[in-house]
Amino acid sequence: MDQIVQFLEQLAGTAVSFDMRISGPFILSTIILSFGIWWFTARQGDDRKSFLSFLLPKDVYAHKSNLLDIKLYLTNRLIAFLGVTGALVFTPVVAYKVLVVLTEITTGEWQLPPQTWTRVAIATLLIVMASDFCKYWAHRLHHEWDALWPFHAVHHSAEVLTPLTVARAHPIEGFIRLLFISVFVGVLQGVLVWAFVGTTSPITIAGANVFYFIFNAAGGNLRHSHIWLSYGRIVEHIFISPAQHQIHHSRATEHFNKNYGSMFAIWDWMFGTLYVPAKRETLTFGVAEADGTPIQQPYETLGAALFKPFIESSQAIFRSWRRRSEKRPIVERRASKADP
Repeated sequence: MDQIVQFLEQLAGTAVSFDMRISGPFILSTIILSFGIWWFTARQGDDRKSFLSFLLPKDVYAHKSNLLDIKLYLTNRLIAFLGVTGALVFTPVVAYKVLVVLTEITTGEWQLPPQTWTRVAIATLLIVMASDFCKYWAHRLHHEWDALWPFHAVHHSAEVLTPLTVARAHPIEGFIRLLFISVFVGVLQGVLVWAFVGTTSPITIAGANVFYFIFNAAGGNLRHSHIWLSYGRIVEHIFISPAQHQIHHSRATEHFNKNYGSMFAIWDWMFGTLYVPAKRETLTFGVAEADGTPIQQPYETLGAALFKPFIESSQAIFRSWRRRSEKRPIVERRASKADP
């Protein structure tokens, strides 16, 4: 009973936390930003719907897809509460090992670098960029590897997008992403502490990393929503806008395998997966075949969302093994792999 109470208290604490995108403060900033978009679009067109109808359309928030979002959000929060997720966050351990090794192979005695505001700011930015780089490749691999796609398909099966869709994720996908981040960011953090900044503490606002704070406050929740917000062609080569991430969820074939980035668009630009919309596009969400034919919702229930991907992944591995054993060429499949 005590654990249940603690879990409920942790959920309630989200209302005032700055550590999560769907926390109260960032939901408030999303509402304010949405009001500005509603005000501007209402003045530009003939759509006279009320702000409440614009913000919370019934066909989106009453959709059964949204109900599964809620269930998966609670499931993933419970997994995190039980400490399973935390066991995979070993960034500090990696950073410490790197620091020890670098010290031993150089002077044998670590000299604390200067800790100026500028150095800490640069280190904070580099860590955020490294983490985002890891997210890009973890995300891309979930699209391009048939054995991983079923776990990510849970996220893409959302037929409507709401801020809670960010938590519509299979736990296995989250574990793989954390492994990437823990290893690569841990190495970078160790190097930065040893040679440049001497601390692992980033610049924060209200206890949250300053860059994530700005990202979440500037429309992070609109990434998974029906509200279109584009940053413009120039900025969208640097940062992923809500519109670009909505395009990533699109069933249209021209949108498949585009905009894998979480915060930065530079990775997509660098590796040829960037899609910058020229104007607002009409989108439908969900999974589809390679030719764009919609696939009926594959995860109707929480049980299906949690366990069916294991079966689908096993089948994909078996198909790959059988093709190899028969010495037939493997044909790369990109079906419906169109978010994090």
